[in-house]
Amino acid sequence: MLIGTPLPFVEEYIEELNRALKEYDKGAGLTTIQRGWLKFCIMGIIVSNSINWARFEKVGMKGYSKAALSWMFRKATIKWEKLLYISVKMIIKKYGIKEGVLVADDSDRVRSKSTKRIYGVYKQKDKTSQGYVMGQTIVLLLLVSEKITIPVGFIFYRPDPVLREWEKKEKELIKKSVAKVLRPSKPKRQADYPTKQEIVIKLLKEFNKNHSEIKVKLIVADALYGTDDFIEEASKEFNKVQVISQIRSNQIVEFRNKELNVEQYFNINLAIVKSIRVRGANQIDALVSSARLYLKAHKKKRFIIAIKYQAEENYRYLVASDMSWRTIDIIEAYTLRWLVEVFFEDWKMYEGWGQLTKQPDYDGSSRGLILSLLLDHCLFFHPSQLARFENNLPAFTVGSLLRKLQMDSLLSVIEDIVLDHNPIEKLNILSQSIESLFSLTLSKKHLVGKDISNFHPSASLAYRANLATSVPLAA
Repeated sequence: MLIGTPLPFVEEYIEELNRALKEYDKGAGLTTIQRGWLKFCIMGIIVSNSINWARFEKVGMKGYSKAALSWMFRKATIKWEKLLYISVKMIIKKYGIKEGVLVADDSDRVRSKSTKRIYGVYKQKDKTSQGYVMGQTIVLLLLVSEKITIPVGFIFYRPDPVLREWEKKEKELIKKSVAKVLRPSKPKRQADYPTKQEIVIKLLKEFNKNHSEIKVKLIVADALYGTDDFIEEASKEFNKVQVISQIRSNQIVEFRNKELNVEQYFNINLAIVKSIRVRGANQIDALVSSARLYLKAHKKKRFIIAIKYQAEENYRYLVASDMSWRTIDIIEAYTLRWLVEVFFEDWKMYEGWGQLTKQPDYDGSSRGLILSLLLDHCLFFHPSQLARFENNLPAFTVGSLLRKLQMDSLLSVIEDIVLDHNPIEKLNILSQSIESLFSLTLSKKHLVGKDISNFHPSASLAYRANLATSVPLAA
């Protein structure tokens, strides 16, 4: 697909973003050139599903050179740190959002093993192959309202290299049966490398500061964030709001003056079948058991729930900070965590972040990620999507909407050619763009042009073959 004139809803979104930036800070407004560049970049992601200047140049029919696009990205005086914040403000106002649920999670982005310039890349365990890959980790915060789900903040996670080196040596020494007193003590984590839990707390504080008008009903996070420190600090930030996470099956609880792990406790206290409403829609049955128990790791009582869905073999164990909630409400609230998985899938598959996003250094990674999230925000300004929300109807999927927008962009290109004062010249430019964009590559399936040995019997081996067939096999 190709880029013509920016689509009307993209124009509207960037112009409104500029007005909101000026209201926030007069010096933060975008120039005409900067607005045009942002519109082109949004269109480039829509059409090419990438954040790649060479590809943008091709699909843009030489409207911008890749050098010019890269220069704007690196050197233009755009208040990048304000773009996402102001965009969230715009959407909250446009959709009249007053309250919502905050969902935190992290996602990995696989990178080349040889990369040296991509920010925050480190060695990660590959869940599919069980091997290792190089990748980035993005910790993201989503706001889930009754109408829409939008990304509201992110921070790159980087493991502490000193701690990683210590952990590596620690494992080697343990394997060699070196006594603990003879092993080096664990170094203190460096301030420049916060944990994922610390990052989410920072994102929560930033959201509370920037969007204090939003009433946060609860906070949801997965098992990584089921620690006492995280739950207490997150709950405190929003005036003791409910925080729901998971704990491991081997976490110790106290029951009738006895200590046993969570799995053992719920094996004694059998579950019952309950009908669960998943994300406010489908009803499904699940085995559920719950209790308010003293959780040893947290040094306090927590509401703990064991739940197993029909297709699952093992129970998962939810933990909630506010023990005044009903079991069913905690379970149904936790199902909202699945929405972040849907967002990650759409984001990586359709919104540019998963394809050819290779801008180096911190500025390259963070600004590229902001551009990708701005596209996600921009889609809320599409008239068809907006009409669905206003009429309380299910929204269109990101994939189907972007496929339609690609065709709309192509029609815009054709319209520009038809209406141009010199359509032949314009058509030649289009032809050259298509030629470079859809270049043909060589197939490895066919053998034409390759050196293939002659497949036939060898005369020198005919005697041995006849001998082998004429001699009977030994009994």
